[in-house]
Amino acid sequence: MQQVGTVDHTPVYPREVVKRALELSATAVILVHNHPSGDPTPSRADIQMTQAILEMAKPLGVAVHDHIIVGKEGHASFKGLRLI
Repeated sequence: MQQVGTVDHTPVYPREVVKRALELSATAVILVHNHPSGDPTPSRADIQMTQAILEMAKPLGVAVHDHIIVGKEGHASFKGLRLI
């Protein structure tokens, strides 16, 4: 677990995500978070944050395999949606 938030917001700092991956000697990560609203559709902020992590991780040799959002109505995969 990287971060815990409130009902409608969790601060995510790409630098901290990549830092943790490097601490664990990870060569790849899968990002996962939930949408308490139930709708797993990625928000604009979700997409921008994921792109920021991708851009920061790639030069350091850490791949982002997927970003999955879980909601009451199912899940959304950034890879499946071709956002990664």
